[in-house]
Amino acid sequence: MTQKLLYDFWVEEHIKNALKEDIASGDITTDFLYENDSTLKASLNTREDCVVCGINVFKNVFKILSDEVTVDFKVTDGDFVQAGTTLATVEGPAQAILTGERTALNYMQRMCGIATETKKYQDAIKPYNAYVTDTRKNTPCFRMFEKYAVMVGGAKLHRFNLSDCVMIKDNHIKHAGSITKAVELIRKNISHTHKIEVECDTYEQVQEALNTGCDIIMLDNMPTDLMAECVKLINNRAIVEASGNVKINTINKIASTGVDVISTSAIVAKAQVIDLGLDIF
Repeated sequence: MTQKLLYDFWVEEHIKNALKEDIASGDITTDFLYENDSTLKASLNTREDCVVCGINVFKNVFKILSDEVTVDFKVTDGDFVQAGTTLATVEGPAQAILTGERTALNYMQRMCGIATETKKYQDAIKPYNAYVTDTRKNTPCFRMFEKYAVMVGGAKLHRFNLSDCVMIKDNHIKHAGSITKAVELIRKNISHTHKIEVECDTYEQVQEALNTGCDIIMLDNMPTDLMAECVKLINNRAIVEASGNVKINTINKIASTGVDVISTSAIVAKAQVIDLGLDIF
């Protein structure tokens, strides 16, 4: 079961803005080709193998345009389907369906692409206990859709925003003077509910971070042999996250070092949209 990130009130507001952008002062093609009482029936088909994601978002596009449009899905979010599969049928007023077609497809194609890419990465480390997470390399104002797709693809989520968790990175360390000083200063000011994560590039930094009692230690762009040494040093005294140079052909070796979490932007930033089509009967 995935966390319900996409609440209807939030999704509807986002879709309304997307429709405003696309429709502007009117759909001058559809409006002049179809009468108000014209109806049609179409099928939503995938032309590629994929993980289904974004069903509720797709439905909401047409719900906003007309209460008379019915969308009947044959699958659920998280299902893996093969190319040629009919995912849903859409029936109702022609103007609403054709005006909303591209916006609905844009949402779902992107979300299916991220879910599909995420599944590839999570499946690649199945023999190990580590799990994959996303990063903050998201599309502005589209983050919640992307994070939902990551969960549907079988991975877990990193922080949602800058206020979720402390993450002390190299520039923060340089400014503070050391990892120890950075942690001390931040710990004086944050809530007891917030975890502290420290990004480390070297074995010596890991030792220092460990001595601060931080909650999470990120091993950033380390070779896997050094990662394995750091995992032994940490010895379950902090959550160990690996990041940097995480690719589909490197993630299994990274997982074999014993890290707990592998964060990568690739599952979102490198995901390709899935080719879906809405075809009139």
